[in-house]
Amino acid sequence: MVTTLPDRETDERWMQRALELACYAAAQGEVPVGAIVVLDGKEVGAGYNAPISACDPTAHAEIRALRDAAARVGNYRLSGATLYVTLEPCTMCVGAIVHSRISRLVYGATEPKGGAVQSVRATLEEPHFNWNVEVTGGVLAEQSGQLLSGFFAARREQKRRARQLSEPD
Repeated sequence: MVTTLPDRETDERWMQRALELACYAAAQGEVPVGAIVVLDGKEVGAGYNAPISACDPTAHAEIRALRDAAARVGNYRLSGATLYVTLEPCTMCVGAIVHSRISRLVYGATEPKGGAVQSVRATLEEPHFNWNVEVTGGVLAEQSGQLLSGFFAARREQKRRARQLSEPD
C-alpha cells in the first residue's frame, strides 16, 4: 500500500536529514542508510547503519532510530510518529516498525534484493498484522539511490585495486 501525500515538501525536508545520516554511515564504511523518527513535527530519533562497527546484525538505521526515539519519548509505542528512511526497509525492520506502532513510513530508494515493503514482499499488506502503517515511497529516491550506487562502486574499485596490488608482476 504505497501512497503519496500532498505535503511532499515536508517529506523531502525530513528525508534530507535522513540522507545526512546515510552520508555519515558511508564515511564510517557502513552501507549508507539513514533514518529518523518524527513526532509532532520534531525529530525524536535518529539512526544510521552500523552493523559492522557495532558488530550487531540488527544495527540497521531503522532499528537504531526506533530505539533512539523510544528512549527519548519514554515509550516503545510510537503511534503518531513517522519514520523516514533512505532505503526501503527489510523484513526485520518492517517487523520493528509494526511492533513500535509507527503510523507512517516514508522511504527513498527501493531495495530490489531485500525490500519488504514493495520490492520483494508487500509485508505491511499482510492481513494478520494488528497495526496498519501508511506508506509513501520514492521520496528523494534518486539521491538515495545515487548515494548507495556510489558507495558500492567505490567499494568495488577498492577491491579491484587491492587485487591488482596483490598480484605479482
